[in-house]
Amino acid sequence: MTWRADPPAEANEPHPVARTLDRIVRRFGGATINSLDRVFSHWDDVVGPAVAAHARPLSLRDGVLAVAVDNPAWATQLRLLGNDLLTRLSEAAGAGVVTALDVRVRP
Repeated sequence: MTWRADPPAEANEPHPVARTLDRIVRRFGGATINSLDRVFSHWDDVVGPAVAAHARPLSLRDGVLAVAVDNPAWATQLRLLGNDLLTRLSEAAGAGVVTALDVRVRP
């Protein structure tokens, strides 16, 4: 049998869920819950309605945002708009949150 000391009293105190979620998200290569929310929940506002109608964010890991587009023409368009989209995403989510785009065709 292994004996373990009781955890410190503050370990039993309630903590804000956002702090715990931020820690979990960072472990999986994300930034923070707030920055993820700004990328995923506000995608239409960040990229505009024309792009949003054909592209959606899939995942964000280690600064690379995977984006699904509905046809190859939109993949080309997003690659051409890449620097502009990265600037807009930096303004929305914070500098360094999204550093690259990985555009994938997924009809």
